[in-house]
Amino acid sequence: MRYKKAILQSVKYLLLQTILFAMKDTESINNHLTNPLLKGLGESDTLAINERSKKLIAEGKKVYRFGLGQSPFPVPERVVEALRLHAPQKDYLPVKGLPILRETVAEFHRKKDGISAQADGVLIGPGSKELVFLLQLVFRGDIIVVSPCWVSYIPQARILGKKISIIRSSYEHKWQLTPALFQDFLEKRIDKEKPALLILNYPGNPDGVSFYESELREIASLARKNKIFILSDEIYGQLNHKGNHLSIGKYYPEGTIISSGLSKWCGAGGWRLGTFTFPKELYWLCDKMAIVASETYTSVSAPIQYAAISAFKGGIKIEEYLWNVRKILSSIGNESAKMLQAAGIKVHDPVGGFYLFLDFSNFQDQLHEIDIYTSKELCTKLLDETGVAILHGSSFSRPKKEFSARMAYVDFDGTRALAAAKTIPLSEPLPEEFNKTYCAKILEGVKQITKWVKDL
Repeated sequence: MRYKKAILQSVKYLLLQTILFAMKDTESINNHLTNPLLKGLGESDTLAINERSKKLIAEGKKVYRFGLGQSPFPVPERVVEALRLHAPQKDYLPVKGLPILRETVAEFHRKKDGISAQADGVLIGPGSKELVFLLQLVFRGDIIVVSPCWVSYIPQARILGKKISIIRSSYEHKWQLTPALFQDFLEKRIDKEKPALLILNYPGNPDGVSFYESELREIASLARKNKIFILSDEIYGQLNHKGNHLSIGKYYPEGTIISSGLSKWCGAGGWRLGTFTFPKELYWLCDKMAIVASETYTSVSAPIQYAAISAFKGGIKIEEYLWNVRKILSSIGNESAKMLQAAGIKVHDPVGGFYLFLDFSNFQDQLHEIDIYTSKELCTKLLDETGVAILHGSSFSRPKKEFSARMAYVDFDGTRALAAAKTIPLSEPLPEEFNKTYCAKILEGVKQITKWVKDL
């Protein structure tokens, strides 16, 4: 009997080894057949944390969903009505986009940003993310990003095998590119004659801050002098909390591409419509991107493009919508920042969008005492113990051991909050109790963060 058991165990062991070898061999084959540029890349962290939050909620746990940056507000009703009206539109549209929409977008930027945009320089795509990818694909040159940066800029560049230069900002720099940082980078740049594309994003994701006019002028001057093109990702531009967003395209018109879309300021992320606006000097880039688009996605959904016309045309209703949205985001964003600052967490007051970039470095010693050494470990522990889901700083190209994280203050009923804000004159601030009444979960989640660091 003893020998039978020994033989059985040996057979089981050999069978297990055979299975493991086969799995390893299959993995090796799969890796061999996969583009090596994809090695090390996983699902976007923003999407991953959203799925994990949903899973925890499905398990009956209370989760403060501060991970995914999605507008909580409804799409403006007139834009929704336009979509209903044009639902029967079924034809393929021109690759670059519906002509009347392209003209409307150009007019939008002429009016809002003071640039001489023309319809011929507008490209409509299935979300600005896809357009950023296509631009990096057709542009033959280096990519320059500023850390912290949006999660997809660098993975896209890696997929395409681009050389990536990272300018590292810090809390002291407001997490943004400063003229001094840019000047220092340019002086140290080895291949100064090689074409390069600088990607700027402001109001920033993940930081919620922006530039002063003087800073934009200096950065524009340096870029022009060094023949560096700029992709100005202004997807949050209309969510500047004071409504005074400035585009760097105004100061460097011949070398700046402006990115916008419906996902943030219009609350229509799932509609997947993004826009790129090129100066005449860069129409050749627009044309090359259109060629690639014609061989990949063909064109953006027809009903969505027709509906987008009403969004970019603006008008009194859209402006009222935007002012109320800005008031709400400014109110809850600033109150959250003040609470975090009072607890010793370093964070800048938000200027636009709906993000705060938190710096827990004041608690480094306490975190080390409980074996937390990376921002990912910090966020995992925080979620497990408090239900607060924030996104670790390393997702935004920060050092793994830097205790930073992004908080998206969007976990509230935007439809209800917007309806309440509309009852208050635009010229008046929101009442003191507004956040507690309509954004209570945000305040509760922030309190959980402050209590957690206090108890470290």
